[in-house]
Amino acid sequence: MPYATVNRIELYYEDQGAGQPLILLHGWGTCGQVWSAQQAEFSRDHRVVTPDWRGCGRSARPADGTTIAENAEDVLALAKTLGLEGPVLVGCSAGAAIVLEAARRAPESVRAVVAVDGPGYWPAERKAERLVELREALRTDRAATVRQWVVDWYGPLADPSLPEWTAQQILESSDCIDEILTDAVRNNPRETIGELAVPAVFVHGKLDAEIPAEVSETLAELAPHGEAHIMRESGHMPHVEQPAEFNALLRSILRRLTASGPSSPATAATADTD
Repeated sequence: MPYATVNRIELYYEDQGAGQPLILLHGWGTCGQVWSAQQAEFSRDHRVVTPDWRGCGRSARPADGTTIAENAEDVLALAKTLGLEGPVLVGCSAGAAIVLEAARRAPESVRAVVAVDGPGYWPAERKAERLVELREALRTDRAATVRQWVVDWYGPLADPSLPEWTAQQILESSDCIDEILTDAVRNNPRETIGELAVPAVFVHGKLDAEIPAEVSETLAELAPHGEAHIMRESGHMPHVEQPAEFNALLRSILRRLTASGPSSPATAATADTD
């Protein structure tokens, strides 16, 4: 099994295909398995690298250090270790915040970034407070809290087996990952996204009960080279809920990003996607 030691952390990753490199980064508590449909599709003509971030899946479980910034440095270090030239970073949920931060820190090392249902900021004060309460509930009864929470991650069209599949991944991960929940409350990319020098595409499920689609729309407007695409029938995990529709959208995005080159802006836009 392939492992790479980056920033003194041993990360598990899968590396498939050849061509323009993509790094697919999962969200809180899950692992690279959430990208299986994208690995199968894009490894046909891209080099697809899918890591488990620290504390998740098969990667090492440090006692701490699972902040957005530290995970962003892991992504950049992994890309360098594997010799990836100008990868497109694709991240979902907390993974979206991580890849945006990685692209902000090292635009010379990143071709573009695709953020999927990321927590850019919290439109309602109560939502941020809920994350703090959630972390305490995880300490009290982790299994019950996780299973209750992940039901809301999926829209009505999702396979009914997905919440339990997702919960199992989270429960197999280390509780050190809870640090990123606190970090996400403090994180506000609206303050720094104007520094983003690479194209940024925001994909969001309109039925996301965790993070409103307006978050991605707002960040797309603030990013110098940003655009937003709303998947109208998806919840928080569109790449898992509607893999065929998501793959078609991502392929069209990658086609334009590749054609435009690493330093050309994407077209600023917001579009609904069926």
